[in-house]
Amino acid sequence: MRIRIDADRCQGHQMCAVVAPELFGSDDFGNATILIEGAVPPELEAKARRGAGTCPEQAVIIED
Repeated sequence: MRIRIDADRCQGHQMCAVVAPELFGSDDFGNATILIEGAVPPELEAKARRGAGTCPEQAVIIED
C-alpha cells in the first residue's frame, strides 16, 4: 500500500495527522504531507486507511 496527497484537494484540516501522526504531517502552509517514503509498513496500514477516511476533502489517496 502507498499513500499520497492530492494537493489540489487538501485544505489543511489536518485530520489525517490527528489520527495517524506517524504517517502525515504538514507543510509550511498547513497542508498535509506524507512522512514516509515508499510503501506503508503493514503495521500502519490501518492507520493510513483511517487517515484517508477522516479527510473531509478526500485528499488522501490510498494506492494498493
